[in-house]
Amino acid sequence: MKKIISKIVIGSFVVGSMAFVQAQKIDAKAKKILDDVTANYKSKKNSYFKFAFGSGVNGVVSKNEPGIYYTAGDKYKLKIMETEQIFDGSKIYNINTEDKEVTVAKPNESSTMFSPINYLTSYRNDYNVSYNGKKTVDGVSADFIKLTPVKANGLKYIYIYIDGAKKQMLKLEQHGNNKDIAVISIKEYKENQQLDPNMFVFDKNKFKNYLVTEL
Repeated sequence: MKKIISKIVIGSFVVGSMAFVQAQKIDAKAKKILDDVTANYKSKKNSYFKFAFGSGVNGVVSKNEPGIYYTAGDKYKLKIMETEQIFDGSKIYNINTEDKEVTVAKPNESSTMFSPINYLTSYRNDYNVSYNGKKTVDGVSADFIKLTPVKANGLKYIYIYIDGAKKQMLKLEQHGNNKDIAVISIKEYKENQQLDPNMFVFDKNKFKNYLVTEL
């Protein structure tokens, strides 16, 4: 479980935006829904998600762990199990409390940072998008949208479930070509809170006993 978490938090949560020569197929209805949700989130001073992170193999989720995510502008803080990730607008800090390790990296110019709503915007360059009707998620009738990579990136497809009335994402499923599955299910959402001014600051004094590696 720890390896799966580390792989997804440190690896898959940074999604490259590449220019493709293939013509994309983007369904107009799905595009409208994704754009409306993106605009809704961007209109907020900050957002908070409490979510369940599920993972497994062969398309079956076998483990679920709680996670939390704060974002304001392009900054964010993500916590899942013993792993915490902070993006302060310049660098990404991956903190593993179990191994007492911190990895520091600067995102390259062609990358777009992950959030539970990352695919709402990255679809513009990276995916074919189709609207697949309605499905019920936790008692809510949700718009079901499928994203298929335009070019091989290790993913088979992504499913996004949207509450159209509230213009909020309910669930995201990431299916890998190797049959790994990762699921984010939003359990609680808050917006425009009074956040700690140091919410997105990495304080090295708190990690004096950690091995810090800057890439």
